[in-house]
Order: sequence, then C-alpha cells, then structure tokens
Amino acid sequence: MSESKGNTDPNWVDPDVDPDEAPEWPDEVWDRAEIAVGGKVIRPAAGSLTRAFTLEEIRARRGRPPLGQAAKVQQSLRLSREVLDHFRATGPGWQARIDEVLRRHAQKAATRADQGVADEQDGFRGEEEDE
Repeated sequence: MSESKGNTDPNWVDPDVDPDEAPEWPDEVWDRAEIAVGGKVIRPAAGSLTRAFTLEEIRARRGRPPLGQAAKVQQSLRLSREVLDHFRATGPGWQARIDEVLRRHAQKAATRADQGVADEQDGFRGEEEDE
C-alpha cells in the first residue's frame, strides 16, 4: 500500500468551521488528560479521553453489529483449495460472493423441493444442472 500523504497544505483551515463553536470538554475528560508544560509531562494521561465504559458495554460493542433477522452468522467452514483460490482471486468481497453462490443454491433447492423434486434429501450429488 502507498503511504498516506495526509493534508498536503499545512496552513489549510476550513473556512466554514468556527473553532470557537467547538463544544467544551467535560471535567472528567480533563481529569484523565495528560498535562505537559514546555514539553515535559507533569501528569501522564489516565485511561482515554472518552468516557469510561463498563465491561458489559465493551463486550456488547465487540464485532459487527447484528442487522436484525438478516444478520449473518459467523461459521467455520472447510473448503477445497481450488474453491478458496478461485474466490480469493476475485478480490475483495470474495466471502460475500461465496455467500451469494450458496444462497442461490439454497433457494434453487427450496424451489425444487416445493415442486416435489428430490434433491438434498437423497444426498448432494455434486453436479450442477445447466440453466
């Protein structure tokens, strides 16, 4: 990856932002902030400058948030090297593409089952029909 150059103009200032309108920091933030005078740290920072979270809040926020009934489930799955190599070669989003292929297969199998055609009940044959 190329290195981020950040802001190229060190004198850049957004004319639409008034620094005097920034909200004040609450006392609890100042109580945890590092204090330095002339580059010498008098008091190191204690914790972070955000509010303190409980252990339960931290655990509840870990990972991707569920999206209701459409939430995906994390699952470990063993795939053949050929299948994995094929999907990874397609670039970012390869896992979502595997999900889409499996979802289409499941929908097709459900439709066939609704029509009375035997499919997964007899075992997977590993052959795909041409459409």
